[in-house]
Amino acid sequence: MRTADVPADSVGLVTPQRVSIERALTLDCGRSLPRHDLMIETYGTLNADRSNAVLICHALSGDHHVAGFHSLDDRKPGWWDNCVGPGKPFDTNRFFVVALNNLGGCKGSTGPSTLNPDTGKPYGPEFPLLTVRDWVRSQAMLADALGIEQWAAVAGGSLGGMQVMQWAIDQPQRVRHALVIASAPKLSAQNIAFNEIARQAILSDPEFHGGHFYDYGVIPTHGLKLARMLGHITYLSDDAMRAKFGRLQRANQFSFNFDVEFEVESYLRYQGQSFVDRFDANTYLLMTKALDYFDPAREFGDDLVAAFARAQAHFLVIAFSSDWRFSPARSKEIVSALVKARRSTSYALIDSQLGHDDFLMPIPQYHRVLHAYLDRVATEVGA
Repeated sequence: MRTADVPADSVGLVTPQRVSIERALTLDCGRSLPRHDLMIETYGTLNADRSNAVLICHALSGDHHVAGFHSLDDRKPGWWDNCVGPGKPFDTNRFFVVALNNLGGCKGSTGPSTLNPDTGKPYGPEFPLLTVRDWVRSQAMLADALGIEQWAAVAGGSLGGMQVMQWAIDQPQRVRHALVIASAPKLSAQNIAFNEIARQAILSDPEFHGGHFYDYGVIPTHGLKLARMLGHITYLSDDAMRAKFGRLQRANQFSFNFDVEFEVESYLRYQGQSFVDRFDANTYLLMTKALDYFDPAREFGDDLVAAFARAQAHFLVIAFSSDWRFSPARSKEIVSALVKARRSTSYALIDSQLGHDDFLMPIPQYHRVLHAYLDRVATEVGA
């Protein structure tokens, strides 16, 4: 790709930044980190009164690379490039967009694969388990480091949406608008079960070595691959898989063995292997546990209305009709609690086909909703 080939509505070439948080962070598990690093990317310009900043929170396997390209050799832009850029819903001509790799991640932020200063070896399984509340505390420290007192909006899909809700509850004065997309107020038993199967696939891999696989120069490839294959199935709807693969075979007759015969098998194996090449097994375990633990109503007597009563933000909640992992019914639970808590709330159900992954897609109706809402946000802050 040449510079001239970069789309006009792209943020273009971007350079990640490492932000060092030189303050102790006390975690829900009872442990603390004396300091930590967060890898971030920023797009757009922070205005004079620092009122146009937007935080993007990532989902399970996401990171800080939300938009643009790291080099002209990149085959794909950031994971939410269709939503972030000049003239896009998160318009970087109007907003200063901040995206980060969460604490515990494997893309530059302090996490299990980071060297433990006390041992000189990767933390591995000794890295503390985290909660969504811990991430919000860490992100609040990031906001302090950037000189941002209040976010014009905090937005995220799936696990990112959970962080948005936690932000609104725990840091009510620091969030003006909360965009909760394809999310849920807590995981269902079925979703916890999916996560446990994925974790067991990793934990039972002989190359996992109790989480110390770095010391052996190996990767628990088989377990991580299976975990991703299982997860990927849950991100797609049955209709989407039928339309894309049906029962297409790679040959005209059965081979009567356990090699790849159906196109869907080939696709899942490819997805699993590509994930192994870019993700850390200990981070995957940590992230799925954070998903399982999320339940903001728990400390309010299991009353989600009471939890949301603390919030001061205006909310936009978006669900997708084909999403069965975090179904529209779960978004309606959020909306119902927000309305009962007398919070300003807008809700949109997007007609979709793909499934849970639709929150990443450039669906016209979805983009129109985001555009309209974020235009209001930009006008409020004078952006």
